[in-house]
Amino acid sequence: MDREAREHYSVVIQAKDMAGQVGGLSGSTTVNITLTDVNDNPPRFPQSILHLYVPESAQVGSAVGKIKANDADTGSNADMKYTIINGDGAGVFSISTDKETREGILSLKKPLNYEKKKSYTLNIEGANTHLDFRFSHLGPFKDVTMLKIIVGDVDEPPLFAMPSYVMEVYENAKIGTAVGSVTAQDPDTANSLVRYFIDHNTEEDRYFTIDANTGTIKTAKIFDREETSWYNITVAASEIDNPGLVSHVPVGIRILDVNDNPPELAREYDVVVCENAKPGQVIQTITATDKDNSANGARFHFSLDEGLSLNPNFTLRDNEDNTASILTRRRRYSRTTQDIYYLPILISDGGVPPLSSSSTLTIRVCACERDGRVRTCHAEAFLSSAGLSTGALIAILLCVVILLAIVVLFITLRRSKKEPLIISEEDVRENVVTYDDEGGGEEDTEAFDITALRNPSAAEELKYRRDVRPEVKPATRHHPSSSLDSINVQEFIKQRLAEADLDPSVPPYDSLQTYAYEGHRSEAGSISSLDSVTTQSDQDYNYLGDWGPEFKKLAELYGEIESERTT
Repeated sequence: MDREAREHYSVVIQAKDMAGQVGGLSGSTTVNITLTDVNDNPPRFPQSILHLYVPESAQVGSAVGKIKANDADTGSNADMKYTIINGDGAGVFSISTDKETREGILSLKKPLNYEKKKSYTLNIEGANTHLDFRFSHLGPFKDVTMLKIIVGDVDEPPLFAMPSYVMEVYENAKIGTAVGSVTAQDPDTANSLVRYFIDHNTEEDRYFTIDANTGTIKTAKIFDREETSWYNITVAASEIDNPGLVSHVPVGIRILDVNDNPPELAREYDVVVCENAKPGQVIQTITATDKDNSANGARFHFSLDEGLSLNPNFTLRDNEDNTASILTRRRRYSRTTQDIYYLPILISDGGVPPLSSSSTLTIRVCACERDGRVRTCHAEAFLSSAGLSTGALIAILLCVVILLAIVVLFITLRRSKKEPLIISEEDVRENVVTYDDEGGGEEDTEAFDITALRNPSAAEELKYRRDVRPEVKPATRHHPSSSLDSINVQEFIKQRLAEADLDPSVPPYDSLQTYAYEGHRSEAGSISSLDSVTTQSDQDYNYLGDWGPEFKKLAELYGEIESERTT
């Protein structure tokens, strides 16, 4: 039987009794028979030579065609595997098997170029994967066909001569300096002209320009290698006849260094010299740094500023390993004499041309232990060096604080103590001036000012309670500018009384206002000797007799005194 020719059969079976004699009974049934498949048919390609067209623009890795060998068997007996056994396109194409459709999928391994190779030939074999050795005599269970691949010509974008470019330019190059060139050409037979341009997608692209016809790249800005040492740009090329076809190439531009940065100290140094330092002692080791690369400043030279006079305190030694040591030149440094020293240092590099810079080290004088450890650099160390211990210093500070507290407390108590309302127990008047010393008699005209007794307008201003601060300022008193002879005591007292009644700042209690006013002058004038500005020897009392009988006794009295003086 051949399943491939006929797979199903139907058989009718009849049973009769009476040994099949006439008159006997019978029954029948139908039996359906299905043949199962065996691998007895090898695969066969429909043609011995197949043709396939593939455009040269096909992408690498994409499927470019399919091929299938026919197998009359079914199921696993029809499974097969496709392989490329030889041909000039074995390195360009690859084939795989689709298990669902049992087709061979042809894929592209390398890009095609119509201008270089227009066709390829492949020998492809299709073989069963499950063999039944009972039918091996039916022949090999595989088949081979020849596949001719025709490469189709398409209009391609320009092709650069290199997949990437690396160029170099010095950082001091002027604007417009040529950095390098890129080259691209049309790979098609038409060989169309190519134009170049830079994709200005980033700020880095704006540092360069390119000639559209020649592909020469030039600088457009000034560079600083210490800020940016490398630039990445993208150059594009397109055909003049077909601007839509564009190809790109990356270009890396390295900025070369020039010696344009002088060396400087690597950091801020805190240099300390002990008061008990010895001559030639190393107190600090310094190093320098340079923004330029190692070709322009890897070797540093240290020296003292030659323009200054010889430093008697410190010196410098170049260690010739890009470091230098600061050494003392004398012994015994005193902070009381000088606590800070300044040391100018000159640093130069080994670049071309060499550059140098000047830096100043600040050296502090500190008190140190015997082993060289810094004890302190503060001002309190001066007292310690004089022989005072830390405990003594703390005791002195405590005493000073206590004395200050006592002074502040005393001043606070003095200010808070209320003064009495009346200055003296014997004096109840507010405008009386009390003198504790003994007067000099009638001849004493310098002990006090008599003007306050004679002129009410020159009297002391109104007194206020010393324990109460007035809330309202007292009204300003305006005294009439009248002469002594025109003053009326009665009017004066009334005026003062009205001022006391209307003044809101006076105390709310009765007070005694005393005015020591003698009144108007008499025709005879004052008899007081307080108003006399002359000595007794200059006085002439003869005029007392002209004053009338009222002054007779006084005239006799002063006349006797005068006669006694003359005798």
